[in-house]
Amino acid sequence: MSFKGAPDSVALGLFFVFWYAGNMKYNEYNTAALNAVGGKTSGLTMTVATMQLGVCAVYAVIMWVIKLNPAKIFGLQMPSKQDVPKTTSADLIKSLPLAFCAAGAHAATVFALGGDPLFGQIVKSAEPVLAALVGTLAYGKAPSFNKVMCLPVIVGGVAFASLKKGGDGSYSLKFDTTALVFGMLANSFAAFKGGENSKLLSDKGVAERYGGVGNQFAVTQILGFFILLPIMYATEGKMFPVFMDRLKTDSNLQFNLVMSGLCFYIYNELATYTLKVTGAVTASVANTAKRVIVMVYMAAVTGKALTDEQKLGSGIAISGVLLYSLIDDLLKPKAKKA
Repeated sequence: MSFKGAPDSVALGLFFVFWYAGNMKYNEYNTAALNAVGGKTSGLTMTVATMQLGVCAVYAVIMWVIKLNPAKIFGLQMPSKQDVPKTTSADLIKSLPLAFCAAGAHAATVFALGGDPLFGQIVKSAEPVLAALVGTLAYGKAPSFNKVMCLPVIVGGVAFASLKKGGDGSYSLKFDTTALVFGMLANSFAAFKGGENSKLLSDKGVAERYGGVGNQFAVTQILGFFILLPIMYATEGKMFPVFMDRLKTDSNLQFNLVMSGLCFYIYNELATYTLKVTGAVTASVANTAKRVIVMVYMAAVTGKALTDEQKLGSGIAISGVLLYSLIDDLLKPKAKKA
């Protein structure tokens, strides 16, 4: 009798744990990698984001070479088989919009978190606002009236988190512009990514040739890496020799760059495993809890405490996101008994 590993219920719990842990460690390693190249003013943020996807691309190729995906080991189960997908050139062309949006969301997130890891997370919590706007205008999928009513709560929370109390007791807007601008840009890319992902998977032939979400995610990261490369050279090409010199000599940069890429890949895979088998309510609560835990963890890692306004504002925004996710189920008419 072959060894199958832990029961699915135990594995699911462990996937949750390592999804959260992976997300927290990604944020930590990402911040450390950016600091190692000189921080947000170094002119190397796009380079770091691109090289992280480069790590993801190498990891994906290694999995195809060994024909195994080790992610399930985190749930104390045997690795799953992962063969090279049987995609055609036409399939790859159809996947480019998704890869472009995924790469854009990743790069913009790195810029946002490089600006301010804590405020960047708060801005990222406003993703449903952009998802609703993009879904309505670009894909003809408008949210329900109840969901729309939750959007001002999210926006208001982010706005309140942007306030700073002056010495005279008055309030003024004060925030990291990089975190706000790129956080909203990341939310926009993420919204388009969701729409493009649904569109791609609606083509049953493409989905079948990919052979599973694991292969689709792998191809998306590889394409994303090659999409970011020319952008990196166009925007930071002059600094690339400086980056390479640091990479050759700085073991701290080497470690954090590789680990941030690996954590990014693995936590996204584990998130897929967990959300695929849980209900909508559990998934919404899990995503909300993840944001809170990551913010608390990054506050501890960076030594930068949230202001009272940021605590209250982020609480309002994240509560609004949770309500946005659940309100249609909460207000759903109960089926009448026969």
